[in-house]
Amino acid sequence: MKVLVCNAGSTSLKFKLFHMPGDQVLAEGKVERVGSQDSAIYHFKKPNGYKIYREGLCIPTYTEGIQLFLDCLLDPQEGVLGSLHELERVGFKTVLSKGHYGIHPLTPEVLKGMEDYLVVAPAHNIPYLEAIRQFQKLTPQAMLVGVFETAFHTTIPLERKMYGIPYEWYEKYGIERLGYHGASHSYVADTLAGQYGSTGKAISCHLGGSGSLCAIDNGKSVDTSFGLSLQTGLIQSNRNGDMDPFIIPFLQKEGLSLDEILEGLSKRGGLLGISGVSNDLRLVEEAAQQGNSRAALAIDVFCNGIIRYIGSYYAELGGLQHLVFTGGIGEHSATVREKVCDSLGHMGIWLDPAKNISYTENAVISTPDSPVTIHVIPANEELGVARKTYSCQS
Repeated sequence: MKVLVCNAGSTSLKFKLFHMPGDQVLAEGKVERVGSQDSAIYHFKKPNGYKIYREGLCIPTYTEGIQLFLDCLLDPQEGVLGSLHELERVGFKTVLSKGHYGIHPLTPEVLKGMEDYLVVAPAHNIPYLEAIRQFQKLTPQAMLVGVFETAFHTTIPLERKMYGIPYEWYEKYGIERLGYHGASHSYVADTLAGQYGSTGKAISCHLGGSGSLCAIDNGKSVDTSFGLSLQTGLIQSNRNGDMDPFIIPFLQKEGLSLDEILEGLSKRGGLLGISGVSNDLRLVEEAAQQGNSRAALAIDVFCNGIIRYIGSYYAELGGLQHLVFTGGIGEHSATVREKVCDSLGHMGIWLDPAKNISYTENAVISTPDSPVTIHVIPANEELGVARKTYSCQS
């Protein structure tokens, strides 16, 4: 079965075409800067080394980006499909749908649930709805499947999901901690199980443009740092993370409008807001190395949040066997890994400095005698989505 996975970001599209079962990648593509009139970038490649790279394109919407990738799949010389009818399933790394928190065929009811939660996840649900509707037109024969980011976290006990709110808000409006990055955290769990036979007690740190931690016990999510929305938990590239909610009415009293406050929290907060330099940790690290005290503070705040969540999850799990770093920052920032692990030595988390700086894929970077094994596992969310899409029952 040919399964196509679509990962739609706020300004990007990623695709991977798999032959399932077997996890064989047939082709992949990426569109960056969707919405730009003249500077979008497009990549297409196959495992045999064939590549296309184009820049300076006009890709105003996801519709054009999707069509560009499908055209490459159907190319008579270098494509891998004779017809779009060969696509039996299309899986989406969807984020949130009211009342649908697992893995679902994308029925009108599920899409309505995504629309109902636009106010909670506008940066994610809007592009996914556009992409899904385009695939409905182009591949009507295919089953479209939503592998919702909340799916992995449905096993979290209710006492860890509940907010301290009037109970009727939970009953009537469904307000609870839902969690995200499920595709990434579940891939970490699967990888550990494949290597060790069981995940045991693990903490997965998905650190990237957005970041979250997940406590995993025997392959199941038992706690996570995200809440109802993606605005909580760690500070992120632009988002504020955990915050006292009464800051909002205070700022309104000081003269800021609600739109100004929400824009500041979601667009100008996080690493960017504290550092004043960038929302890209690489640039923030460079500035800190050059003596920028606000950039150094942003890194410290970011790492301290990770440390705080690891400590609380260690207590909830009753111990720890595996600490995993994944995502763009988790995989590539030796600075963040060092700052976090050096603060947790009393918990048996002993980092090998040499391995931390130079490591291979799926590496162990702890010392040989470390009670907790520290891993760097490259994110492969698309493979996790492909597996779940393949196994989804209609």
